[in-house]
This record gives sequence, structure tokens and C-alpha cells, in this order.
Amino acid sequence: MPRSVNHVASRNRRKKVLKLTRGYIGARKNVWTVAKNTWEKGLTYAYRDRKNKKRNFRALWIQRINAAARQYGMSYSRLMGALHKNEIDINRKVLADLAMNHPEAFKAIVDKVK
Repeated sequence: MPRSVNHVASRNRRKKVLKLTRGYIGARKNVWTVAKNTWEKGLTYAYRDRKNKKRNFRALWIQRINAAARQYGMSYSRLMGALHKNEIDINRKVLADLAMNHPEAFKAIVDKVK
């Protein structure tokens, strides 16, 4: 009796990965081992960059807050220290949004902690 291999399942598994690598250039889209390696590497990049995204946005918010605070004669670190000292709990994301889109509200916050 010939050996029974579940070719349906293995072919479907390969087709699933090859479908995910559509749009890649060269052998990365249609050669099984290259496509599988490319797809797995892409998953590691995605995982890494989900962490980096948080880091990058925090840095952007800090730059925006710093630029806005300096317009009112304060540095970022002095502003954040004063906010914590006065027990004003407002996060950097909201502060950056106020600095960009509602400068009068941001100015009110800066005047309150000065």
C-alpha cells in the first residue's frame, strides 16, 4: 500500500502563504521557501515596528509640546515638572493636541502652572 500523505493540507498551507506574499518582487512571491522566509521576516518587522510606533509618537508629542511651551517662555521639562507639581494629570498626547489645535487652551494651562 502506498504511503498516505495529506497533500491537500500541505498544498493549502503553501497556497495560504503564497497568497499573503502577492505583490512582492521576484522569487519572493512565488518560490515557496523564499516566500515563506520573506513572510516570516515581515511578521518580525511588524512586531518590532508596533513597539517603535509607540516610541515615535511619544517623541513627536514631546517635540510639539516643547515647541509650544517655548513660545510662552518655558521649556518642556519645566512645564512637565510644573504640571506634576500642581497635580494636573494630563497626558502628552492630549497636551500635544492642545498645543497644535487649541493654542488658547494650551496657553491657559501654561499660565496656570507658571
